[in-house]
Amino acid sequence: MRIGKNLLRLGIGAAIVIFGIIKFCSSAEENPYTGETQYVDITAEEEIALGAQSTPIMLDEYGGLHPDNEAQQTVREVGQKLVQNSIASSAPYEFKFYVLSDPKTINAFALPGGPVFITYALYSRLQNEDQLAGVLAHEIGQVIGRHSAERMAQQGFTNTVLTGVAIGSDSHEATQAAAVFANLVNMKYGRGDELESDNLGVKIMLDSGFEPEALIRVMEILKEAAGPNRVPEFQSTHPDPENRIEKIREAIEHYR
Repeated sequence: MRIGKNLLRLGIGAAIVIFGIIKFCSSAEENPYTGETQYVDITAEEEIALGAQSTPIMLDEYGGLHPDNEAQQTVREVGQKLVQNSIASSAPYEFKFYVLSDPKTINAFALPGGPVFITYALYSRLQNEDQLAGVLAHEIGQVIGRHSAERMAQQGFTNTVLTGVAIGSDSHEATQAAAVFANLVNMKYGRGDELESDNLGVKIMLDSGFEPEALIRVMEILKEAAGPNRVPEFQSTHPDPENRIEKIREAIEHYR
């Protein structure tokens, strides 16, 4: 009887895993801006809606919009120049650019569908518009690279696999090992996304008349802000700044 139950549980777990694999693989499509095959299961319209719904949440989390209207205008103008003069101009997304009030968190990020944010903590450390363009171009790269949508699909896939493993095995160790593996895989994808966005950022900057070397200085600023106690790269969703600088130099040489 116990053997029969074990086999039934194993069969159900295997079916869940197989379903997850088929669903994930069937979502493959080529990204026209990167030329890469990626796995996404939402449309551009759904990305735009998700970004619009999430924008008020991000504003609340980072203290709202910074009251410096000149800073807001500068970020909007640089952002729109990058969009209008690069491959991003043909994207279906609605790009909007915001400076967040947060004076301590050194960060910039993009939501699906086009909203791009930079904290005042990072903005105030930048020395010129080329560096600002580097930050924004990287985030534009995140949007047209559809990295958020891709990560959502990957997370859904790994969650399905974990569910299958948990149902198919009564071994806590097996389930835990699968969870650790899934986490490392998703981190690897995250680091790949950052490097791809740096690459796209360099091209976007060059097409828009900005100096891409400024992006290297941005990496140095991020490295200085992180301090000496950074986590090892394999445990982080972001590549080490030194690795990013090397790849940025390669991209500059490639696109020039």
